[in-house]
Amino acid sequence: MLKTRLKRGKKQSRKSFPRKPNSILKKPKHESKNQETISAASPELSGEDEEYEQIEEGEDGNFSLKGSAQSHSHGVQPLGNLYFSSSPINSRNTGLGNLQTLTDELVLDILGLLGGTHLGVLSTVSKSFYVFCSHEPLWRNLVLETSEDGFLFNGSWKNTFVRAHTCSFNIVSSGIKVRNFYSDYLFQSWLCANLEMKPEWLERDNIIRKKGIFVEEFVSKFEEPNKPVLLEGCLDNWAAIEKWDREYLVEVCGDAQFSVGPVHMKLDNYFTYSDQVREERPLYLFDPKFAETVPQLGKDFQVPEYFNEDLFSLLGNDRPDYRWIIIGPAGSGSSFHIDPNSTSAWNAVVRGSKKWLLFPPDVVPPGVFPSPDGAEVACPVSIIEWFMNFYNATKSWEKRPIECVCKAGEVIFVPNGWWHLVINLEDSVAITQNFVSRRNLLNVLDFLKRPNASTLVSGTKDRVNLHDKFKNAVNASLPGTLKELMQKAEEKKRQQKKPSFWESVTDSKMGAFKFSF
Repeated sequence: MLKTRLKRGKKQSRKSFPRKPNSILKKPKHESKNQETISAASPELSGEDEEYEQIEEGEDGNFSLKGSAQSHSHGVQPLGNLYFSSSPINSRNTGLGNLQTLTDELVLDILGLLGGTHLGVLSTVSKSFYVFCSHEPLWRNLVLETSEDGFLFNGSWKNTFVRAHTCSFNIVSSGIKVRNFYSDYLFQSWLCANLEMKPEWLERDNIIRKKGIFVEEFVSKFEEPNKPVLLEGCLDNWAAIEKWDREYLVEVCGDAQFSVGPVHMKLDNYFTYSDQVREERPLYLFDPKFAETVPQLGKDFQVPEYFNEDLFSLLGNDRPDYRWIIIGPAGSGSSFHIDPNSTSAWNAVVRGSKKWLLFPPDVVPPGVFPSPDGAEVACPVSIIEWFMNFYNATKSWEKRPIECVCKAGEVIFVPNGWWHLVINLEDSVAITQNFVSRRNLLNVLDFLKRPNASTLVSGTKDRVNLHDKFKNAVNASLPGTLKELMQKAEEKKRQQKKPSFWESVTDSKMGAFKFSF
């Protein structure tokens, strides 16, 4: 449900890979020497490497790699492995020359200013530049910047870029490895892309689950007190539950284009990408206009009865974006965020399963640093990295997160203001919708009239006037509703300030009972 400006303006940070003497040894798979056909221009590169990669151990147990995980394509190892090496040389430094004093992140930021041709030329300068210039996120950015109408993924982002610009070029996988190259930053990028979710990251399930409850119970026990709940059985009448397999979706969507990050692409091309990709931040298909683009998709589901009241619908075509189809492979998802415009949301899983973590509005998750105005959030580069570095910290918190795995056929209610993180545990398809009911109407109106509303409000072009438009629409369609809600809010505040019986009979200074005779 990451739909806000907060996401677009989000800053990301990389926490250093932990260095520990205890580690797991994994011998890399050797590539055949005849695969070095395109490496002639690369300086002093080795097609095979007899050394071992060391995969560091987590704080509470071993990490496990995915079954299909291969060694880092260029032999990059964590910096801690340098202390176990028979050679004191880090080819990362020798190949960068005077630039070795720069952090890896800064080197990559500089390289990100170059185009594909210049990256290719620079990669022939030294072994170190070869590794840095082959960093997949650099080529991913180049593809996305030049492929507004989509792309056809070809095994790697570098290959995809080259194929798109030189169709007749015969791309061969080199399997080139560089000896004695140590970098926490580059290694962790590979590790996060290939790490399995640890069992202890999935075992906690403390969300309240309900099946077949009345709407009135949902409102009184969850929506009004602003508490998450997982609802079972309320998608049984959805045609999507039976129909939405890959074949059906590709057939019914045809040549329709969907939003995937900053580009638009056909669904079958997206599946080509999601089947092949192995990266720490897989692209998410996240489209707000899917029901208009493919009307049949909109007919295959209905809003669960618990969420039928949606006052933003009073705005008609002026309402902000509010519903999305979400499709992604295992490892894709949304890092910590709060849903836009102070709305609440529901998320229904049609295929697959999702791990959820939610923190109440007054608790900022560890490793997450929102700006004072809430417009930006600094957080780890990937979801897996957050689990590696911060999940254990929550075990000792007084206010621990709400956690669950939401499976196909289940719906989670996300109250307004709650921080939440979501990661797909397998190929998944879901529908999510943000809404405004009487229970959070005043919160939404307060949000929309903030002084920096033009920065915070999302999903609409008219951010400045949305408050007045919405308030007028509510008053016109539901006269007296706002006045009634404000009166109830004032009464609630008075009740909260009113002392209890025991407080009324206690001496505030002495902490003892007061007696009157």
